[in-house]
Amino acid sequence: MAASLGGLGLLQGRVKLAAAASAFSPLRRPGPRGLVRGGAACSPTGKGYSSEAKGEEELRVRYLDEENQGIVVLGLNRSRAKNALNKNLIKMMSKAVDALKSDKKVRTVIFRSEVPGIFCAGADLHERAKMHSSEVSSFVSKARATINEMANLPVPTIAAIDGTALGGGLELALACDIRVAASSAKMGLVETKLAIIPGAGGTQRLPRTIGVSLAKELLFSARIVDGEEAKSIGLISHVVEQNDSGDAAYRRALALAQEFLPQGPLAIRVAKLAINQGMEVDLVTGLAIEEACYAQTIPTKDRIEGLLAFKEKRPPRYKGE
Repeated sequence: MAASLGGLGLLQGRVKLAAAASAFSPLRRPGPRGLVRGGAACSPTGKGYSSEAKGEEELRVRYLDEENQGIVVLGLNRSRAKNALNKNLIKMMSKAVDALKSDKKVRTVIFRSEVPGIFCAGADLHERAKMHSSEVSSFVSKARATINEMANLPVPTIAAIDGTALGGGLELALACDIRVAASSAKMGLVETKLAIIPGAGGTQRLPRTIGVSLAKELLFSARIVDGEEAKSIGLISHVVEQNDSGDAAYRRALALAQEFLPQGPLAIRVAKLAINQGMEVDLVTGLAIEEACYAQTIPTKDRIEGLLAFKEKRPPRYKGE
């Protein structure tokens, strides 16, 4: 793969494609399994607890089963603080993402809220007020790194926004591949109201999502938009009417994830890598990245299975190999 790109000399210092692609090569074995539930590492059975949560699992991790096997749901659950991001929650999210990225059985990750009417209110300002300025810098760096790790998960990620997503909450959603929101949901990067700016990727991902001029307008004004407006400006992919259960966006996200399940898992991972890396470079380099990524799918058992299933007129049985 390196040879196919090396002649161009365009990826130096920008894209380490071979290393990224090898992270999910069919020949690579996954690292230790285990997810985080309530702050504690645990097995996919969901066993585990943490005293940090003080009787409440602030991050719930669920492996779905049966027809939804392969879908993992991360649920924010700080009801007392409107899911505000504090040190403990960021730590739990980091551990969860670290476990997910090495688990080959994971096919799609959905980020949602377990608290009705709220997705995430942003940073925990009560905790922030008690921090020294040096602590603030350290916390923001950790939050940025954690959200970057989320964005770099090798599988599709979907943010299900059934309630308010402000500041860091919207930055979390922007790091996902796809965003689905209820029409009643409220979204905005409102940091300028506090005389600061978004620090977990908002100034970079928002303009890449909706365009530079409109992103500046929303940031400068700290404007909050609802689901309908968010859809019209391209901030989200789907908008749905909220239901009586308050989980319409989650249900739509789950339906999307179900559409991904029958497809070749390695192909989806490589496609995500090709798109993500290609969007950061010029078209010529992007096409070279696509070529290199395509080459990763050729020696796989899944590709042979796909051809055989087509010939035999049956659904393919992909194993991610």
